[in-house]
Amino acid sequence: LDRVIALRPDNVDLLYYRAMTGERFDDLGVLERDLRRIIQLDPENADALNALGYTLTDRTDRHEEALLLIERALAIKPNEAAYIDSMGWVQYRLSNYAAAIEHLRRALELMQNDEVAAHLGEVLWVSGDKQEARQVWQEALEIKPDSEILKEVMDRLDSN
Repeated sequence: LDRVIALRPDNVDLLYYRAMTGERFDDLGVLERDLRRIIQLDPENADALNALGYTLTDRTDRHEEALLLIERALAIKPNEAAYIDSMGWVQYRLSNYAAAIEHLRRALELMQNDEVAAHLGEVLWVSGDKQEARQVWQEALEIKPDSEILKEVMDRLDSN
């Protein structure tokens, strides 16, 4: 990828692919560098804005910065379930549980997804509604019984 991108340094698709590859190999430097380059080339690239915002939310403590990026992505695509999930997750990381639950419920309505269900369940659990959290997780497991993300969050929280 590096050699191809050296020949085509402004190719947004290649930059995005390398950014996501960097994330898979736990190289957040590559991810951030390439996503910021995409945003520089195309300030309205909602996918890059959201991907960077979500990663900063999930993998760093730069939550205020992440919030601004996700807000920009949602301004471009307000009904994108993945972006709404990101907003819920950053609100959770900022300890805004009510806002987090509101966004995560909406995201789950728009997209039945095990990661969104894991997020919603975690926020419900932490905010004190363990019964509903378990219900959300069980419903998601019926759709995707082999979900590692659901099993991880359930094991982590249920053991506490």
